[in-house]
Amino acid sequence: MYALVYVDDIILTGPSASLVQQFVTKLKDVFALKDLGQLDYFLGIEVKHQADHSLLLSQRKYILDLLVKSQMDDCSPISTPMVAGLKLTRDGDHPFRDPTLYRSTMSALQCITITRPELSFSVNKVCQFMSNPKENHWLAVKRILRYLKGTLHFGLHLKPAPRTVTLSLLGFCDADWATDPDDRRSTSGACIFLGPNLITWWSRKQTVVARSSCEAEYRSLAQATADLLWLQSLLQELKVTITSPTLLCDHLSAVMLSHNPVQHSRTKHMELDLFFVCEKVIAKQLHVQHIPATDQLADALTKPLRTNLFQDLRAKLTVTDLPGSVCGGSIRDNS
Repeated sequence: MYALVYVDDIILTGPSASLVQQFVTKLKDVFALKDLGQLDYFLGIEVKHQADHSLLLSQRKYILDLLVKSQMDDCSPISTPMVAGLKLTRDGDHPFRDPTLYRSTMSALQCITITRPELSFSVNKVCQFMSNPKENHWLAVKRILRYLKGTLHFGLHLKPAPRTVTLSLLGFCDADWATDPDDRRSTSGACIFLGPNLITWWSRKQTVVARSSCEAEYRSLAQATADLLWLQSLLQELKVTITSPTLLCDHLSAVMLSHNPVQHSRTKHMELDLFFVCEKVIAKQLHVQHIPATDQLADALTKPLRTNLFQDLRAKLTVTDLPGSVCGGSIRDNS
């Protein structure tokens, strides 16, 4: 059995409902607690049980509260959280009138990315200006809120995996090279699936300037490798049987470099990342494979995309809406 504990809130799960109930009964003998039955709400996350035994994790109420707080509850919905090709910078506009509102909204948006991976890049980007927000930064935030207004019922879809299939860890990693106009640092993104379900994802600005697109992609690959190996170790502790992790990258040079540990003058400065990944590949603890850029799911975590591509990748990241639900209004496409 597994128990997820946060302060005085507990989620219990196990191989059978009777075993879970027996454990709850034993807990009641020792602690004063209240059994709320089937999981429905936990830390602001709404859990919807579907007919096929899958779960939809959403934050509809939390988003509605945020829209009211930011006076955006009557806004017009829009189809993407950020304009395709938008380049936000630190300078070039008037200071925003209420920095406290900006920062509190950013904090709330970061919480929403717990169930909305497709927002990771746009939220990460606007969070970079919290120290000195400008009016154009707030306009970018308002677009994210307008997108949320039109996708209130969307959430992360978790499906039961077939019992006869051994689970696998499959990761996608990507990088957008030197795209920050302020310091020319690259943005890394990755998402990792356990079986059919997306379980972790991130969009991060790299800590150093990459000299080439290959270096930017390889640094992203190294970060994703560390996450995969940590998840593999955690699953082993939980007695979950999985196959060797596979990591997919759409940059052929970075993939070739992971299989060939030969160093030369252009890669000495990234030697630690090179040896870290190569050792895992040689030991067959990790499979690194090339994937066409058109199939790269992590693309949505590194840059703003046009509407059709964004919505396609959103679906592949298992973000969907409730069957028969009605969103917050007609959605405009201003991408």
